[in-house]
Amino acid sequence: MPLRLVLDTNVWLDWLVFHDHSVKPLRSAVACGEAEIVINAACTSELLRVLAYPLQKWALDVERQTACIVQCRTVARMMEACRTAALPKCTDPDDQKFLELAAGVDAHYLVTRDQTLLALARRRPPLPFHIVTPAQFAMRPGVESLAQGRAQQAVSGEHR
Repeated sequence: MPLRLVLDTNVWLDWLVFHDHSVKPLRSAVACGEAEIVINAACTSELLRVLAYPLQKWALDVERQTACIVQCRTVARMMEACRTAALPKCTDPDDQKFLELAAGVDAHYLVTRDQTLLALARRRPPLPFHIVTPAQFAMRPGVESLAQGRAQQAVSGEHR
């Protein structure tokens, strides 16, 4: 069974817009079937809203925003959360939806850079999923060997 991941909006931006190197292990895990990403309507709505903002030097026109959402929908599985047990309240109400989705779909990881969410990773009793940064996800056992295996496959394919 693949690992189930929930990505917050900033990690989605790293994946879809900024092509940040830090999400490469996430991309590799999804590409090889080791992980699946889950998203719901509330998280998609926030992503749509944020894509319309001027993002540093990237101001995305409607066509590029649409392409990002299409890519997101291609990569992620749309799934609404089931009702869950009581969760801690995030100090930023806009981030609560990510906690609820991760708990409601039995995610293994909520991947974020958000400090208010990351603070909950140290909560006791622990949450039923891990809250990690992309870098922490990359340090999971097996991720490095997965990336090396993919690189070796690419090199082998070039020499055939």
